[in-house]
Amino acid sequence: MPINEIQDAIIEEMTPIKEWFDKYEYLISLGRQLKPIDEGIRSERYQIQGCQSQVWITAEIEKDILHFSADSDSLITRGIISLLLRVLDRQPPVEVMHADLYFIREIGLSSNLSPSRANGLSLIIQQMKRYGEDFSRFQS
Repeated sequence: MPINEIQDAIIEEMTPIKEWFDKYEYLISLGRQLKPIDEGIRSERYQIQGCQSQVWITAEIEKDILHFSADSDSLITRGIISLLLRVLDRQPPVEVMHADLYFIREIGLSSNLSPSRANGLSLIIQQMKRYGEDFSRFQS
């Protein structure tokens, strides 16, 4: 499914949730559902530096499609990662690299996170896009 269609679906799902307390609860529930990553990925090599919580992200490419693995030690951050994975996982690297992640703005996520969490979100997105850029060089 195209990135923008996935983002539109997320916006549609979250629009009825008006209170930010309820949105945080939704993110926490998504975080609980996120599949754990292999312990080998929970290393300094894949850790995002500068995040308030610990976050690990890696990617591999198979048949010109990026596959991300990501996790955090924070349930809210895991929920945010879950949304990002829903949008960017199983997409072509060039699409990931150029994605306008407008759903973050539309659901109010960027304006309702603490400054340190907002910085962490930015760092996670930068890393995911960097993987898109790196792997796009190897596409035929």
